[in-house]
Amino acid sequence: MSLPDVSMHQHPQVTAFFDPQSNTISYLVKDPESPACAVIDAVMQFDYASGRLSYESADEIVAMIERQGLSLEWIIETHVHADHLSGAPYIQQKLGGQIGIGEHIRDVQDTFGKVFNEGTEFERDGSQFDRLFTDGDRYRVGGLDCFALHTPGHTPACMVHVMGDAAFAGDTLFMPDGGSARADFPGGDAGQLYDSITRVLSLPEALRLYVCHDYGPGGRAIAWETTVGTQKKANIHVGGGISREDFVKMRETRDAQLAMPSLIIPSLQVNMRAGEVPRDEDGDMVLKIPVNKL
Repeated sequence: MSLPDVSMHQHPQVTAFFDPQSNTISYLVKDPESPACAVIDAVMQFDYASGRLSYESADEIVAMIERQGLSLEWIIETHVHADHLSGAPYIQQKLGGQIGIGEHIRDVQDTFGKVFNEGTEFERDGSQFDRLFTDGDRYRVGGLDCFALHTPGHTPACMVHVMGDAAFAGDTLFMPDGGSARADFPGGDAGQLYDSITRVLSLPEALRLYVCHDYGPGGRAIAWETTVGTQKKANIHVGGGISREDFVKMRETRDAQLAMPSLIIPSLQVNMRAGEVPRDEDGDMVLKIPVNKL
């Protein structure tokens, strides 16, 4: 599918929120011409040792929206994250808005519904979300032109969201010195990831590109904003014309050496439910720990 036209004349205001527990960057994106806004990849904190949830990051976003008198229209997940729990339903309860994710969430739900031995009561049709985006889907934040691109490889449901002259890459790309995300989770594929990145890098070079994670390679300060042009030239995994074959070899070799994210087990169970924690027959929040499944 050809790429939709990018509204480079629209320049949304982007505010970043960094979560040090998961090295996640969440974003508040404001329409430049109205109070309308969107939140991307919100985080809920989880203490594994105590099993306690908290909402420091989400509360910070809510406070800024309320302080500026904004109207929240969208709460977007770029994919089902494996390293943090989503704060989307908490923010929705406070401020409203629709929770959206890519339509291939159904594939992720089917895969991990089996891993976590979910019963028939767990719907695998994406109905926990308010909107399932398809490739090239257009939508608006106020008067801001937006569209979603399906970018599988890290997970089957990954999408990059383009809002005016800003794109939110999720885990499809990291900062240029960070390269790309792993592709070895169930449903991931290094070749697909290369193809998705190639597609993203065919967007206008001046497009601002915001990443979902940064780990400060080499001890540098945490960063989250780059451009398509900079990625094409300098990304250590795909920049400068690296071939698909070389990328796949590098990615698969590298992935084989990586440990699982520390919060993958709670994150997947919660995030495939649009941020809701599963409950037992008494209504208490519970999580499962599958053994030898991941």
